[in-house]
Amino acid sequence: MDGETTIAQGLHTTDDSSGYDAACKRVLSEKAILARIMKSCLEEYKDQDVNDIAEKYIEGQPQVSAVPVLPDEGGTVISGMDTEDKSVREGTVTYDIRFRAIVPGSEEQIALIINVEAQNDFYPGYPLVKRGIYYCSRMISSQYGREFTGPHYEKIKKVYSIWICMKPPQYRENTITRYRLMEEHLVGEATEPARNYDLLSIIMLCLGGPDGENYDGVLRMLDVLLSNETSEAEKRKILQDDYDIQMTQTMEREVSVMCNLSKGVMEKGMEKGIAKGMTDAILTSIKNLMETMGLTIEQAMAALKVPEGERQKYMDLLERQ
Repeated sequence: MDGETTIAQGLHTTDDSSGYDAACKRVLSEKAILARIMKSCLEEYKDQDVNDIAEKYIEGQPQVSAVPVLPDEGGTVISGMDTEDKSVREGTVTYDIRFRAIVPGSEEQIALIINVEAQNDFYPGYPLVKRGIYYCSRMISSQYGREFTGPHYEKIKKVYSIWICMKPPQYRENTITRYRLMEEHLVGEATEPARNYDLLSIIMLCLGGPDGENYDGVLRMLDVLLSNETSEAEKRKILQDDYDIQMTQTMEREVSVMCNLSKGVMEKGMEKGIAKGMTDAILTSIKNLMETMGLTIEQAMAALKVPEGERQKYMDLLERQ
């Protein structure tokens, strides 16, 4: 080994779509990348130096999918937690990346269980935020027997589900949105310490591009890192000069592979382009039936025989217009 980083190894993969997805997971599991995501999106780390987050607060080694990442080689990829939650009734949930992090300044060694997902399809047939809620719920419920037993619910650890959406709809490009539990006073002003209910958060990082607003910080870093359009030299320069993410000589050699993934990525892009055209056509038909025939959106979709699993997508799109 000549100092090759896990980022380099993550970028070195095949040119098919599954290889591209695997490369994204491996690159995102690098502590230097996770630390910058945490500083930008998690309030517990906003005042911390990224190097301290990577070295002091990320516990153990992040683990990717259901198998160890590069098990026979060294590096700084997290491997300390099981990425599967198993339930007889619910089946198996596999997380892309899962690891623990210590909250700075906490008297107790409170851990955060953070799930990071790289997502290409923003409308897979259901709202992604609901899947994020499900993931958080499973990560909390699976703590029973591990973090606490019996009635000791005070030992429940906070969880995050972080989604990096590489191809979001235009209205969500270059945005970071958080969903979490909050206290609301309906009668009176009784208060509860936030640590007792602020136990799950879903973070949606929706990438865009340099032509949109808010293209800076972690959004720009991730867009550059995961882009198949940015040249090797430009990618290397931006990551090193603007984000202090050091690349070894091996990394410089391996970074070319991300650009070589263009075949699989372009195929995905073509498929998405065709799918988008079909989506636009169906959406137009729905609107036309509603306007000319006086149908409700449900009636219009039924008349067009839109599959049940896709109807929520069209309802969401129509609501946004």
